Amino acid sequence: MIEETIIQISIWALPVLAAIVFHEVAHGWVAYRFGDPTAARMGRLTLNPISHIDLFGTIILPLLLIVARSPFLFGYAKPVPVNFYNLNHPKRDMIWVALAGPLTNILLALGSVLILKFLRALEFSPDSSYAPYLLAVLNPVYLMAKNSVVINVVLAVFNAFPIPPLDGGRVLVGVLPEPQSSALARVEPYGFLIILVLLMSHAMDAVMGPAVYFLLRLFDGIL
Repeated sequence: MIEETIIQISIWALPVLAAIVFHEVAHGWVAYRFGDPTAARMGRLTLNPISHIDLFGTIILPLLLIVARSPFLFGYAKPVPVNFYNLNHPKRDMIWVALAGPLTNILLALGSVLILKFLRALEFSPDSSYAPYLLAVLNPVYLMAKNSVVINVVLAVFNAFPIPPLDGGRVLVGVLPEPQSSALARVEPYGFLIILVLLMSHAMDAVMGPAVYFLLRLFDGIL
């Protein structure tokens, strides 16, 4: 039991960490390109995971889901700070800053699919002397790439949910005209509470489930 849990942690930890770190850095990088240097000044435009680790979201929550044998793994990093008032065109640029995170996760999922495709295309003789060593290296890489597809798809779909402070909610704030835009923006302080209720009641499953299933089938078709 303990050995199996350690194995699960080892093949899930790196994909989760990569997914959430790249997601946050993407927000900060796009914000920087559109005029906001906040994340850069705070040293958050780095792929060093130590700068982005949130004790609960990055470590405790994923571990709890692994131990509980959850059908999916989820986590989050410390949000990269963005001052929308520094953006060249705050309302318009906010859309691109918000989209950067989920789009990065989709690109990471696609990259993981290509890695899987490459590994499946490899051919070598199982009787060769180096076969056991090659399998020992490639099998964990294969499992991590496979898990990476699921993690990044779930993270992209979850963050696309149209409730601020999730990315989908901020995109909607940028797209909607006034006064609807300001009304939705005022929901942000209560956003995570609303999301928690939707998650606990499984109401979000009705929205996330079909989208996750569609993207996973789409990526599976590439393979």
